[in-house]
Amino acid sequence: MIAYQGHEGAYSHLACKQVFPDKEAMACETFIDAMRAVEQGKATLAMIPVENSTAGRVEEIYRLIPKMKLHIVGEHYEPVNHCLLAPRGSTMDSIKTVASHPQALAQCATHIEQFNLRPLAKLDTAGAAKEVAQLADTSKAAIASSLAAELYGLTTLQENFQDISGNTTRFIVLSHTQDLPALQPGSEYITSIIFKVRNIPAALYKALGGFATNNINLLKLESYMPHGTLSASQFHVDIQAHPAERRVQLALDELGFFADDIRLLGTYLAHPFRKTIAF
Repeated sequence: MIAYQGHEGAYSHLACKQVFPDKEAMACETFIDAMRAVEQGKATLAMIPVENSTAGRVEEIYRLIPKMKLHIVGEHYEPVNHCLLAPRGSTMDSIKTVASHPQALAQCATHIEQFNLRPLAKLDTAGAAKEVAQLADTSKAAIASSLAAELYGLTTLQENFQDISGNTTRFIVLSHTQDLPALQPGSEYITSIIFKVRNIPAALYKALGGFATNNINLLKLESYMPHGTLSASQFHVDIQAHPAERRVQLALDELGFFADDIRLLGTYLAHPFRKTIAF
């Protein structure tokens, strides 16, 4: 069983079907519900979106990651083809509003403005499509997947409604157990780490220096404000390396001089899509 946030037909559901076609997918109302399903043993994995090539990071997820007890065991890049969906009989002239998840609305913002549509934020794309189908109002449309159109009997007014071609969402796969892959020559790995810097001058600069001196590529740096403070002292980094490598061990040793509460979130194979993008 693999958990995801949203209704049937959501892009997270599509990602589950793409990566784990033999696993049953469990729809959850919120991201935290999907994570808790894994923590409580109701599902073995969760498929969670973390960023999109057009709209940027899914901010809520990066707030949840430091609090979770799960491990990152994989990543997946899913091409996103947003469809403009409406009840049968609708036309581009008849629709006045368009509903979807805020990320999808952001990814289609130019086209929404071009057609003078009023955007309505919903909890997920497929849920917006389901609601539009139930209302059967030809003035209301939704942005969702082609699978959602099929599931809820909607007409596709436009495919590829996103503003930028090549629109892609990155997902992480979460597990209750850590599944550290063996280091294999020729394979590329991502290791995700969170840590808190000590309250000393240039702490972050010094903490990250070990990665630079050991020739480790830093792919991502996110900051947090833990415990409700206004001091951004906790950080999430993704590095292009495996912890079994000597250079990573040296970098982590150096990190330990300038940071506290260092936690390895997981190590996993880099998705093949990464070879098509410039770091």
